Amino acid sequence: MFFLLLVFSHSAITLAQAKKNEAPKPAQSIPELRQQIEKILQDSHTPGVSIAIVHRDGPEWVAGLGLANVAAYQTATDETLFRIGSISKGFVSLSILKLAREGKLSLLDPVHRLVPEIWFENRWEATDPVRVVDLLEHTTGWDDIELHEDAVDAKGWTLRQGIDYDHHSRLSRWPPGTRFSYCNLGPTVAAYIVEKVTGQPFEDYVTQNFFLPIGMKTATYFEQPSPRLAMLYRDDGRTPYSYWNILDRPSGAINASAQDMAAYLQFYLNRGMVGATLITPVADIDRMETPTRSWAAQQGLKSGYGLSNYTNVEDGFAYHGHNGGVLGGRAEIAYLPEFGVGYYYSTNSGNDEAFDHIGNAIRAYLTRSLPRPSVPPPAPLPMDAQAYAGWYEPAAPRQESDHDTARLALERVRFDHGNMVLVGLTGDIDGTFAPVADHQFRSIPDDNGPPDPIATCILLAPNAEGRFIDIGTTFRRIPAWFAIAELVLAGWFLGALACITLYAPFWLIGGLWEKRRRPAERAIRVWPLVAVFSAAAFYAILNFASAGDFARLGTVTSWSIGLFLTSLAFAIATLSSTVSIVRARNQPVRRVVRWFSIAVTMGLLIGTAYFAYWGDIGLRTWS
Repeated sequence: MFFLLLVFSHSAITLAQAKKNEAPKPAQSIPELRQQIEKILQDSHTPGVSIAIVHRDGPEWVAGLGLANVAAYQTATDETLFRIGSISKGFVSLSILKLAREGKLSLLDPVHRLVPEIWFENRWEATDPVRVVDLLEHTTGWDDIELHEDAVDAKGWTLRQGIDYDHHSRLSRWPPGTRFSYCNLGPTVAAYIVEKVTGQPFEDYVTQNFFLPIGMKTATYFEQPSPRLAMLYRDDGRTPYSYWNILDRPSGAINASAQDMAAYLQFYLNRGMVGATLITPVADIDRMETPTRSWAAQQGLKSGYGLSNYTNVEDGFAYHGHNGGVLGGRAEIAYLPEFGVGYYYSTNSGNDEAFDHIGNAIRAYLTRSLPRPSVPPPAPLPMDAQAYAGWYEPAAPRQESDHDTARLALERVRFDHGNMVLVGLTGDIDGTFAPVADHQFRSIPDDNGPPDPIATCILLAPNAEGRFIDIGTTFRRIPAWFAIAELVLAGWFLGALACITLYAPFWLIGGLWEKRRRPAERAIRVWPLVAVFSAAAFYAILNFASAGDFARLGTVTSWSIGLFLTSLAFAIATLSSTVSIVRARNQPVRRVVRWFSIAVTMGLLIGTAYFAYWGDIGLRTWS
């Protein structure tokens, strides 16, 4: 949004573009790993963590470390419930697959046929309907859930009430089944389909068919009393969040213990078996791990997002699983099917750096003695590779309201020495990819780390919408002149803000002396400065508000009203600056001041027009 709007998200999926932190020296034993993690908790002021390391034949380590409740000095144990966020989505896919096996629905059924009462808009419905599979593989084209929906405390709500709260996000922005764009609303609608088909509340269906058979004895979608449930904290590790009853419960509400998640991990490692009992056929587990709907999947790329299960490459190993995030909590479940081992962990703090360090330590221990998977043999560049060289912009933002800033995250594709290279705006190399086969590429680490064992990027076949590449998200090729024009205009706007800020102290201080006061120049200097102050105030409010809960921006508060007013003030000050310049055309204004004011005001007008086009002037985050 306006400037770089920090959009809240209760899911934290990262695919091929995820930045990998330097792996620590692998612990050689569980006690040593425990020491590493406890030090991370202490250094980062993260209260506690829930952990499970599991092999196909059973758990190796299941534990809670640190504190579940800081004020009460309540320690975390392997029975303490932590929030697992978007890992919850897996149970929606398992439920849909079970009903498909029973012949009660199909993944390819149009959603309108099953639940015509659920509103959404898809102008391609006649030829490309939204199908059940699109809800689960995030290929509906819908926006992700909005701030005002995140801000709702949906305690006691039914799924239908949550879905009906606001339907404006359910608008397909491109034909369904083409581009991946993460959306928490899809699995929630799929869970409602489960309710309608089975006649049971979704949570009851999951408990009966999956939680209890798998051995997740304490997992629940609902708030539990202390001390069973870990308190969630801000990054300082001391300030707690209130419990968040999320609107889209099936997409991220589960509370589970390390014991629960160890059982869930073993369920995947044994390909749907629990002991001697088959809960889910291996074919369904394989299907969950396989993307099918996006352009990239249709053209053969095996990595990506399947049914609530995605591929993530870390340190030369390709993991399957999912991660998640809620306010004050992060979680991840990941496993290596071919090695029969996996891990789960969840923190009760939103400290991303601590979460990453803990994950690195766990993975280093897990793979310390495993042979690295083989790397696909190199292949020559595709014959038409040079046709893909050029500028690209993101073409599948999670929310259309992010498109104003997302589109400026331009990448330039070039082909050097038989590889594909992504070059960012600063000229730095953002990624190097080696060709594998069929227009697919694997990433080459830039830190001398092990090469990726699978392809994670593909040059998509040209279609009526243009030429695209997929590197975990979809990028569209744009003309070079258009990219350069965007960068020049953005640079003009940012340069105007910088020049006004640098120039202001000189004329403000000079104005203290009467002989240096120039009334004719006052307005053309004051209004641009007011615009800069408004922009700075907007950014400051956004920055501080984003450190709180969803209610700060998702409801009518002093924070959200502040954003609304400062965005309006920016536009008003810019227009007032324009009017002042016109009025001063016949007044005694120094030439350098006049031309300076014209140049910076044009930059401000560029920004105002751009943000107004994207709806960021008069921004109302509560609606």
